[in-house]
Amino acid sequence: MSNDNSAKKTGPSASPKNRSGLDVPTVAKASDVNPENIGAPGEYPFTRGIFPDGYRGRLWTIRQYSGFGTAEESNERYKFLLEKGQTGISVALDLPTQIGLDPTHSMARPEIGKVGVSLSNLSEAEILFDGIDLSKISTSFTINGTAAIIYAMYLAVADKQNVPREKLTGTIQNDILKEYVARGTWIFPVRPSMRLISDSILFSNGVSPRFNPISIAGAHVRDAGSTAAEEMAYTLANGLAYVDELCARGGDVEKFAKRLSFFFYVHMDFFEEIAKFRAGRRLWARFMKERYGVQDPKAQQFRFGVVCGGSSLVAQQPYNNVIRVAVETMAAAFGGAQSIFTCALDEAFQLPTDFSAELALRTQQVIAHESGIARSVDPLGGSYLLEQQTDLMEQKIVEIMEEVDSYGGVIKAIEEGWMQARLAQSALQRKLDTDSGETVIVGHNYFKKENEDMKAGDVFTLNPTVAKRATEKFETLLDTRNQVEVDKTLAKLAKAAADDSENVMPYLIDCCHAYVSVGEMVACLKKEWGEFQEPINL
Repeated sequence: MSNDNSAKKTGPSASPKNRSGLDVPTVAKASDVNPENIGAPGEYPFTRGIFPDGYRGRLWTIRQYSGFGTAEESNERYKFLLEKGQTGISVALDLPTQIGLDPTHSMARPEIGKVGVSLSNLSEAEILFDGIDLSKISTSFTINGTAAIIYAMYLAVADKQNVPREKLTGTIQNDILKEYVARGTWIFPVRPSMRLISDSILFSNGVSPRFNPISIAGAHVRDAGSTAAEEMAYTLANGLAYVDELCARGGDVEKFAKRLSFFFYVHMDFFEEIAKFRAGRRLWARFMKERYGVQDPKAQQFRFGVVCGGSSLVAQQPYNNVIRVAVETMAAAFGGAQSIFTCALDEAFQLPTDFSAELALRTQQVIAHESGIARSVDPLGGSYLLEQQTDLMEQKIVEIMEEVDSYGGVIKAIEEGWMQARLAQSALQRKLDTDSGETVIVGHNYFKKENEDMKAGDVFTLNPTVAKRATEKFETLLDTRNQVEVDKTLAKLAKAAADDSENVMPYLIDCCHAYVSVGEMVACLKKEWGEFQEPINL
């Protein structure tokens, strides 16, 4: 980046290309638009949205990604946010829970409760949802390696609350493929992980038909450095891999496709992001219809949630993040998201305080209820620029997906590290563009303040006794539960895991009801399936 003061004050000139490499015209013209691609809201291929009445029929679900410390503390935060007008819960799990380590494990103790709530067994889940009617609230879980176990635990909590399973709504992320590519909280090898995910989806279709048993997530791929086009392309490719696996296991695509959902980040290039969602929605509908013969429009629909923030937020001049999140929320709404999570202004450097979490929630509410954005379906539809960018985005996404196919498909590309390497290259380029000033981030590489104090209101402080309390509660559980029942349910789980034709979900639920811990269930499955080893070329 130039040291010229004028450049620092004005920023560089606008690039003729966005980060996905798409040409952005100075003036878009009617001749740039193919009217046949636009269509109508609620009609195949759903470019303009999956519902004919958009948000007039139902507003997007307003969530805040939250959870920290113990189940008691997170329960208090959920009730606080619900009281402030949040319409769904989004549960953040701590790292030990994500990778299947109990609080007493030596590697777990330093991380207990730090990036989410510690949820080691059913007793903690009962506390987490105490006083929250699961029949009336949609719950989202951001977890992958242990997703089937946490879903089983959620069903067990519903059983304890006498809530019929068929009334449960929400989503569990359950997307292990992007963990291998972008994030790293994998446990088992690829193929048994695919089996576990298939088991949870097919089981859910039968017992909790309103619950989304997977949210195929581009979000972490984006945060790891991908472009918008790569995020959508890799996510759609992963989605098709899950469809293939489910079909191979006897699943009815007309049925299970209705409960497949997606999850993305929204970054700051307004039209690039909206085009990404419109192109992805159109492509998914075509894949379902043309590749798999799906005829039911509901099974062709591309339903997705988004996070506004993530790696687009920076620690410098943190109040600027409020503006960023507002812009991104608008892009998500114009793109037709079914649920929206808004990051708080301080999430670039700490867990949100009550103040910042409430402000992030208010950002959604102001846009939803004051801006008029919900009055009309796809109000930017027909824009010369947006339609041109949607078509170009579609072409770029298909190009990237064809590269994956030519390599040998998603599974091979992950097992051999090809996809991970491609993502690393994109991440490096994003870092170089930021460092050089090619990409402007206000307050970070342009319009900086000398000797800036990066404080933003209150500092969140995690209770230092969290690990101690979690460990003590866990040890008490071990001393008081029925060990005979624990051993019996684990033995049945091991036997089911060894039989590839058996669905393991009923056995996981039985384990949860017996207060078997997450770590014990994971250890049982590891004995049968082993652990994933990263490709050595990485």
